[in-house]
Amino acid sequence: MSTDDNAVSSLSPTENLNQGNPPPTTTTSSETPSSECYLIDFAVECHPNDANHPALNGIGLTMLGLEGLDDNTLTLAKVSPTIWKYDGVVQLPAIAEELMVIAQSEDGGDLGHVYFPEAELGELRTSAPPSAQNRIRREFTTEEDGPKLTLLFDICIIPPDEETVQDVVQRPLLDRAGSTTAFSNPDNQLSPNAGRGPLQERSQHAGSAIRINNSIPAHDSAIQRKAVEDARFIDGLYNAGVDALERAIRTGRLDDANQAISLLEIGVNAAPEGHPELPGKLTNLGIAFEIRFQNTGDLTDISKAMTAKQKAVDLSSESDPDTPGRLINLGVSFLRLFERTGDLSDIDKAISFQRKALVLAREGDEYTPRGFCNLGSSLQSRFRYTGDPTDLSDAITAQHKAVDLLPEGHEDMAGWLNNLGASYAYRFNNTEDIADISKAIAIQEKAVRLAPEGHGEALGWLTNLGTSYRFRFERTGDLTDIDKAISVQQKSVQLVPKSHAAIPFFMDNLGASFMRRFEHTGDLADISEAISAQQKAVHLTPEGHNDLPAWLSNLGASFRARFERTGDLADISEATLSQRRSVRLTPDGHSDVPIRLNNLGFFLSCRFERTNDITDINDAIAIQQKAVDLTPDSNVGMLSTWLNNLGISFARRFRQTENLTDISEAIVAEQKAVNLLHEGHAAIAGRLQNLGISFEVRHESTGDLVDISDAISTQRKAVDLTPDGHANKPVRMNSLGNALLSRYKHTGDLNDIHEAVVNYRLSATYSVGPPAIRLDGARNWAQISQTLSDSSQTLEAYKTAIQLVSEVAGLEQTIQKRHTNLVDISDLSVKAAAAAISLERHETALEWLEQGRCLVWNQLNSLRTPLDDLRARDRRLADRFLEVSRALEGSGSRADFSGVIGSEASMGEKISLQEEADTHVKLAQQRDKLLAEVRSIPEFKDFLRPPEASQLLEHLPSDGPVIVINIHKSRCDALALLADSDTPLHIPLENITYEQADKLRNQLRRYLSSHGVRLPSRKPAASSKDESAIHEVLCELWTRVVKPILDSLGFTTPTSDPRRMWWCATGPLAFLPIHAAGDYAREGERPGISISDFVISSYTPSVTALIERVKRARLRDISVEKGNGLLMISQPDTPGLPAIPGTEEEITAIREHLTKNSVRFHCLEGRKATVNQVITDMETYNSVHFACHAIQNLAESLKSGFYLHDGQLELSEILKKQLPRADFAFLSACQTSTGDEKLSEEAVHLAAGMLAAGFQGVVATTWSIKDLYGPIVAGDFYNHLLSNGVSKEEGENGFSSVGAAHALHDATKRAREKLGDSESSLLIWVPYVHFGL
Repeated sequence: MSTDDNAVSSLSPTENLNQGNPPPTTTTSSETPSSECYLIDFAVECHPNDANHPALNGIGLTMLGLEGLDDNTLTLAKVSPTIWKYDGVVQLPAIAEELMVIAQSEDGGDLGHVYFPEAELGELRTSAPPSAQNRIRREFTTEEDGPKLTLLFDICIIPPDEETVQDVVQRPLLDRAGSTTAFSNPDNQLSPNAGRGPLQERSQHAGSAIRINNSIPAHDSAIQRKAVEDARFIDGLYNAGVDALERAIRTGRLDDANQAISLLEIGVNAAPEGHPELPGKLTNLGIAFEIRFQNTGDLTDISKAMTAKQKAVDLSSESDPDTPGRLINLGVSFLRLFERTGDLSDIDKAISFQRKALVLAREGDEYTPRGFCNLGSSLQSRFRYTGDPTDLSDAITAQHKAVDLLPEGHEDMAGWLNNLGASYAYRFNNTEDIADISKAIAIQEKAVRLAPEGHGEALGWLTNLGTSYRFRFERTGDLTDIDKAISVQQKSVQLVPKSHAAIPFFMDNLGASFMRRFEHTGDLADISEAISAQQKAVHLTPEGHNDLPAWLSNLGASFRARFERTGDLADISEATLSQRRSVRLTPDGHSDVPIRLNNLGFFLSCRFERTNDITDINDAIAIQQKAVDLTPDSNVGMLSTWLNNLGISFARRFRQTENLTDISEAIVAEQKAVNLLHEGHAAIAGRLQNLGISFEVRHESTGDLVDISDAISTQRKAVDLTPDGHANKPVRMNSLGNALLSRYKHTGDLNDIHEAVVNYRLSATYSVGPPAIRLDGARNWAQISQTLSDSSQTLEAYKTAIQLVSEVAGLEQTIQKRHTNLVDISDLSVKAAAAAISLERHETALEWLEQGRCLVWNQLNSLRTPLDDLRARDRRLADRFLEVSRALEGSGSRADFSGVIGSEASMGEKISLQEEADTHVKLAQQRDKLLAEVRSIPEFKDFLRPPEASQLLEHLPSDGPVIVINIHKSRCDALALLADSDTPLHIPLENITYEQADKLRNQLRRYLSSHGVRLPSRKPAASSKDESAIHEVLCELWTRVVKPILDSLGFTTPTSDPRRMWWCATGPLAFLPIHAAGDYAREGERPGISISDFVISSYTPSVTALIERVKRARLRDISVEKGNGLLMISQPDTPGLPAIPGTEEEITAIREHLTKNSVRFHCLEGRKATVNQVITDMETYNSVHFACHAIQNLAESLKSGFYLHDGQLELSEILKKQLPRADFAFLSACQTSTGDEKLSEEAVHLAAGMLAAGFQGVVATTWSIKDLYGPIVAGDFYNHLLSNGVSKEEGENGFSSVGAAHALHDATKRAREKLGDSESSLLIWVPYVHFGL
């Protein structure tokens, strides 16, 4: 079901921003290149309320970024209930580019951090005069529930040939000058949208105006004394403060604002009550505090700004010509406060003050245009809260007047144009009038062109222009607009100071644009960028901020968009969580309430489609209906969206309840949604698709042909209106195909079925769009073509489907996610191969089985492919390809979101996981580009392409055939691959069906469960009503599968010197012991016969996995490699698990054989067998023997592994290691080759995982082995192997897997000779299997 344009991003502020570039790093005469800078007297102070916090038993500081620091951890001593100190000295090197100080608790947990970027380190180095110190105070960024901590330290600059740092450290604290360095708090949000009121007059003392630059501390005690003594000097300081304020207005820089406040406060404090200049000075001081508030978001600053400005107004008479300006400035502060808190009384006051200013303003003075500008901004801001269109109309009128009254070339023109453009953009969102958004963009483009170089607000204007581009894209679908939006908003994010309070605003807008482009193109990199940016916006916005609900809503929309592409339940859960919080934080009466209710309802509806939780869909419909009811009829765009989403929810509920009222309600709502939009609207195609789907659903219930005809006509129109290159076009073509197929089933009209095939084919072969959707199209195309006996279309369709499987489970996903995505399509390759075999295309069948099976292991193998030939041709390209491939392999094992979804997970954790996911997607895209570059080299045009049948046959092992068995419901066949043949030998298996094979699998599973061998056990086998089940299963396998194959290959006579044979089975046969098939003798019967009388059996997950080992064996001579030998791991008493004392006997028996043959070995037993030690030693030895408990984790395959003394060695950890010498692994543990029946074609078991890790051969077990007999089988195995496979290496015997299959064949033969062929005997030796070469 289409979901484009279903979730709406809450509107973000699109007005004036006041900010500048990061302060430059300067060097003054007080610090020459040979001066040294030290950080001393470190202390950490906690809030008194947190003094007894359990995490504060002890505190340490970790310093990151200081090269050459021997120990980057500082241990602090507690000197009071709230203070910890460090008395040492840390040098700040001149080359240090950044510094991170992390506070840690006694147990090593992180309590918070303080970050100093390069620019701020420059300030630290220049903030103290020679041989003096300045006290720095910074708040730690901590978790919401963590203790509130403050970092304090001194800066000490030591010029050459002067006193030492020890001398300075010993000075009394009173000698230190106060610090002037102010650091902005990144956890606050700026949402400015107004012009600023005028600056007031300078001090009227003429004197010699003193210009104070940034290097002079405003609080220097000498200056303060001079200020008291000399009024003329005070006037100079005040005027210097005005200069600093003008710079702050122009650049938005925090250091300018800090200096302005320091100097202006001197002037204000020195002015006596009643002084005529005091109101002006108070106004300027208020403006300075307001600018600092915009940088830091600290409510104390805006409170001080309002206090100063209010006092200025109170001291002014209405006849004072400057009173209008002071009223304007006071109104701006109330507007700023409203944007932060959302208190309507504040914006009402702002509007009241600004209207009064216009009444008092004299005709022609500068206050009139400024008054109209600020009144317009305040009205616009109130409109965003209340949605009252009158406010927006009045805002546009006022802003037009302001612009018209301002002379051309005026420095404020750019900012005022930005505000006017923003109002037009808001009106477009309300009315969908394309003329409004075109005006907005034209006006905002002019604003950006007129912006003075380095203007502090220019980045905000650029972001707002990008937002308007996005609005127009949402209306027209023109990709040029969304590309422009992202480009200008990325520029803003790159240039804004990283500590600026406006960062969330920039991040949210950029994220919204990435999300919209993703909806059009389907590029996963875009949605990853969107989520990453919006998570940061939320993380950096403090609780209680007016814009936090909008950021949360937009973040939820992006998670929902990714869910539609990937189907990951964690994404829709996170979307719902964010949206619930957004709704909870949005006050009643806010104009965005309908937006957030719609989003919440739709996210619940999406989740219902995955979980079938009826509560979700009922809640969704109720919430969405409320959103519709709260939206005025004039807001046609949003109302259409709400109705569309409500209709989708009704249709989803109908599928579960089958209540015809629901589907009728769906059609009514979706028809209204369509009717509200005019032709050419970008969303009309999606609306039509959803309406068509609902018509089809009702037809399926009622059989009404009118409904299906309406479905087809609307779906056709939806496809026609979707622009080429849109990611949803294949979705809509699939939907049209479904409707046509549905009508064909009722009418039999061949025209419908042929048109359906055309649409499925177009969907499958489309260049963009969700791979899962295109795969659905390919499967439908293939199935119908096969039904119509169109062989060429059938082959083309299956070829397309097989290629799409690798996109559905692409490298940008974690391995676990790939396995999850393959569950429903695991048998596709088997079905395709059956179709190819029926058309006598045996080579094609083999190729498709190889491409579509064991996909994840094949992907891992491709990431580890040797690059020697490429390196000889292009070393740079080979090295880069290797670097990206290794990084991509590591990303495949990363954690996903499912582990942190929920209210207990911190946003920091989620951001970290999203950054990993973002990196993962980018790595996959980089590898695709590098792969294309490699293939552009003529001799590498087939590099890493799926092998053709001829290539597979070229590298087969020479000592026996490989048998590929394809089991499908339509037919069962074997393909025998012979080293001396250039085509597969087709062997029809006419005596076995899929249903019979499945029955044998179930029969064996029930028997094993009843005998307790699905779990480790030393107990005798339990009784069973079917005591001959294993005999029957093995006999059926022999009669129906194995004997026909052996007969076809000429293996008709038992032999004492059997050849090798490799089995690669599919479907239910992948879980049956083909290696033990036979008609075994029972008590009193004739001697039996079995497969072991004819061949030595091994398994391989895929043909590719086997031939890779053949090629590897030919390239290297294992006997001369260093590191040969056997690593043995024994765990007889694993903590928390049943004892398996037989492992000690097993290891003892193996050790005797190794010692006898002088084979190098190492044994880790009991406590010595830790996870770290085992994984380390595996890199030293080429072979490994595990005698311990193991686990097959079907839910998360990479968490399968071996239980060691201190925990589990997971398969994921083994796969991360590069084990170039890996040769042989004996997994003497339980069920190490059992597999997952839901992923029958993926070989999801430990044995296949060890092959993927690089081992040439593996001995494993299909069910639990008997502790009593394990040592016997293992001893016989190594005795045979070492007697026949030991290799010499410079006088020391090495260890090789050569002969492992023969050794296992011999060991199980001996067990059979000792124990006989009873059911209990078969339970002992049959589970042992050999994989690989």
